[in-house]
Amino acid sequence: MIGDFDGLVAAVTGGGSGIGLATARLLAARGASVASLDLDPAPAAESALPVAADVADDDSVRAAVATVVERLGALDVLVNNAGIGATGTVEDNSEEEWRRVLDVNLLGIVRASRAALPHLRRSSAPAIVNTCSIAAVAGLPRRALYSATKGAVLALTLAMAADHVGEGIRVNCVVPGTADTPWVRRLLDATPDPERELAALRARQPTGRLVSAEEVAHAIAYLASPLAPSTVGTALAVDGGMQGLRLPAKRR
Repeated sequence: MIGDFDGLVAAVTGGGSGIGLATARLLAARGASVASLDLDPAPAAESALPVAADVADDDSVRAAVATVVERLGALDVLVNNAGIGATGTVEDNSEEEWRRVLDVNLLGIVRASRAALPHLRRSSAPAIVNTCSIAAVAGLPRRALYSATKGAVLALTLAMAADHVGEGIRVNCVVPGTADTPWVRRLLDATPDPERELAALRARQPTGRLVSAEEVAHAIAYLASPLAPSTVGTALAVDGGMQGLRLPAKRR
């Protein structure tokens, strides 16, 4: 697969850490010229053009996309990965937090996509990949707000795919299970017993381990690759079997 992105330009939002950083590195290794759009894009600087961007600010996003096109010459692939988390039931999060998380996780995709679309229409291999979550398709405890945003991302992905397939722009999303990322580690560190919580997260996945950022990056690369021209409107699970498998309970 090395070289399948030769000559293409990719922009990855949230490219400074976790899944976004792994994706930026992988796309660069496979031949793409990559821009990392993040509040702090510096960690991706060795493999990507670092571009400061706040997906919650439309002017910031438009300026960042313009910088990518100016510096790298085009835009062929957009990976909408930037996102933030939230915990709690429907009673626990304030309306201000609901607006903030929706603004980043959902409207951030809207802002980046509409800024990118005029450039994608000029590409010979245009693709958009959104980062969704297992929370969109499985009821997880104390994830009401986060789940609502990711459910919206799934619906938006399908609607975008229908809107733009006629233009040759493929839109898909990746649906990770619980991934071993800095964000998840911060959530664990905030609990009274991080090791116990980590063990519980591992146990709920049929593989018995968390998903790695690199595994999700490989799925994103597949969805974005010009070698997958018939893959469109797809939600690709990378969740260790969490969505589809129902294993018997372990006996003590």
